[in-house]
Amino acid sequence: MRGYRGVKPFAFNAVSGILDYKTTLDCFLRKWYNKDMEKIAKFYKVSKTEYLKSGTEETYNGITLPKRATKGSAGYDFFAPEAFSLAPKETVKIATGVRAEIKEGWVLMLFPRSGLGFKYRLTLDNTVGVIDSDYFNADNEGHIFIKMTNCGDKPLTVEKGKAFAQGVFLPFGITVDDDCENARTGGLGSTDKTL
Repeated sequence: MRGYRGVKPFAFNAVSGILDYKTTLDCFLRKWYNKDMEKIAKFYKVSKTEYLKSGTEETYNGITLPKRATKGSAGYDFFAPEAFSLAPKETVKIATGVRAEIKEGWVLMLFPRSGLGFKYRLTLDNTVGVIDSDYFNADNEGHIFIKMTNCGDKPLTVEKGKAFAQGVFLPFGITVDDDCENARTGGLGSTDKTL
């Protein structure tokens, strides 16, 4: 009995230690899986005046702001403001009607939806879209355009309101000797003018 009593505290302490470790691990995992992601951006529609330079009022009224499909999705789906079809090697430029206010130090990267890329070889004409934080204040209101080409050998159709591209927010760094003080004023391609 004495030996049993000697083992019992040891066994109890060992089990308690394991339970404490498991509780700590469970808490960590719950916190890690359910942690609040840093909220660094917000999508808006451009003004109707700005959109009507490239689209119709009917299309403008039906614009859906980008959103994630699932809690674990990294990409925000961009939805077609109107239906479009592309024959092989054909290109389309889509006025999304969307602008993004982004925290300094972050960038929005645009890609085709994975399924369209796999099935049809749908690609962005600039390979990857780069939306800088200061584009929001450009004189075109930071209106995001997406130009795509069907690089495959079969036609594709995207219905109005269906996801066709996705945007991922990423942080970026700068060089230790960076001294850029230029401010953006123009829209797409405007930063080329300062080179």
